[in-house]
Amino acid sequence: MQTSRVARLAGSLGVTALALFVAGPVLIQLGVVEPFTGFRIFLLGGLLGLLALATGVLGLFFTRAAAYREGRSRALVGTVLGALVTAAILMGARGGAGVPAINDITTNPEDPPAFAVDPWKQGRDMRYPAGFAQVQRAGYPDIVPIAVALPPAAALDRVASLFAANGWVVTQKDPISNTLTGTDTSRLFKFVDDIVVRVRPQDGGSVVDVRSKSRVGKGDMGVNAARIRKLTAQLHNAS
Repeated sequence: MQTSRVARLAGSLGVTALALFVAGPVLIQLGVVEPFTGFRIFLLGGLLGLLALATGVLGLFFTRAAAYREGRSRALVGTVLGALVTAAILMGARGGAGVPAINDITTNPEDPPAFAVDPWKQGRDMRYPAGFAQVQRAGYPDIVPIAVALPPAAALDRVASLFAANGWVVTQKDPISNTLTGTDTSRLFKFVDDIVVRVRPQDGGSVVDVRSKSRVGKGDMGVNAARIRKLTAQLHNAS
């Protein structure tokens, strides 16, 4: 019997998809490629996984008993590996479903904390994009300035201690302007987000404004908003 070409293709696609899906994060962790390059390899694995799933199903059809063609095991490999990779991609993307496609979030869109320079040193325009304000208010109405019952100096110290507790890196702390900048790096893909915090006196206490900005990508899967929400909850519990 003739071996089904579709079944052969499905098996090859499935193996390649799994290899790329795993290789992307591994190469990032080893420092072989830049995070965004590794992420693209990872996504390519996901795309090939979807193709493997589709061709695998076709391969199973073409290698059914009535078709008199060999290669059913290869079609099965493509189907199973393609399904695994596709399911993993969908599960990872589930957390970002329905969030705005923006990557710069702040507690104060009207007067956001400013980055003095580009911490990445890539010449980026670090101004808060004007078009983001309306989108953010609609998508994250709960993200607002954080009022705490601490004087500004104590509030800034508390923010710095929370950065350390969360594993975020403080890159600069200015007690004169009561501002702090730092970074947070994701574990798997090592994406770096820049954070700036500004503390001002208000009603005998302080108001803390936070801004969290991704270095790459147009969207952030809700990560920056989640970071600000976490810091907000921690500051409220401490005050």
